[in-house]
Amino acid sequence: MLEIQERFDTVGYERLKEVSGSAVLHITEAIDGDGVIGFIAYSYGAERTIVYDYDDGGDLMLCDGLVRSVMLKSVLKGIKHMLFDFDDSSKFDDLKRLRFVSGDSRQCSDLDSFMNSCQSCKNKK
Repeated sequence: MLEIQERFDTVGYERLKEVSGSAVLHITEAIDGDGVIGFIAYSYGAERTIVYDYDDGGDLMLCDGLVRSVMLKSVLKGIKHMLFDFDDSSKFDDLKRLRFVSGDSRQCSDLDSFMNSCQSCKNKK
């Protein structure tokens, strides 16, 4: 069964720790059985959450779940913006497909409205 769990250390993610600089790096992993099948690495700021990298193993729905889990935690902290700050431009293709970003933007603004609009989708038939 798939679980999305935050790690409380950065062991194995040292490269991302370096990329995040002085920010406190958070890692959330997707775990299926005993194995990690994906992750998202991010930090919280006063005004925005910064995503440094993610790996969804090519699974678009896993990408959606990982990003939404961080969005929800950001909204609960009162953060309204998310910046995707990674060099691999191919990762933006899935983010665009899922409508997290559009065009050349690297930011998803107004997370609270974004999450609330998704709430209304499940009520549509």
